[in-house]
Amino acid sequence: MKNIYVGNLPFATTQDELEALFAPFGEIQSARIVMDRETGRSRGFAFVQMTNDADADQAIEALNETDFNGKNLRINEARPREERPRSGGGFGGSRGGMGGGGRRF
Repeated sequence: MKNIYVGNLPFATTQDELEALFAPFGEIQSARIVMDRETGRSRGFAFVQMTNDADADQAIEALNETDFNGKNLRINEARPREERPRSGGGFGGSRGGMGGGGRRF
């Protein structure tokens, strides 16, 4: 099974349109348009999983840099998600060590 990244996707693209784009190349395991959590709108990219690696490679080759509803798609094999360090939390950023700082007389 191969995971495919689909970038520069028109914001108005539907799930059905995404699946129809890849269907001629083979069996689709899943297709997911990434949505913004706050607005609920498309973020302009998607991931498609195809069950057969050779079919996925053929889809990548055929669809990369092709026009889809006025935008040139960027399609390639998706890279594994990198672990990013978590930020925030803790006691960081206080001035003068522990406590409220300032001079005391």
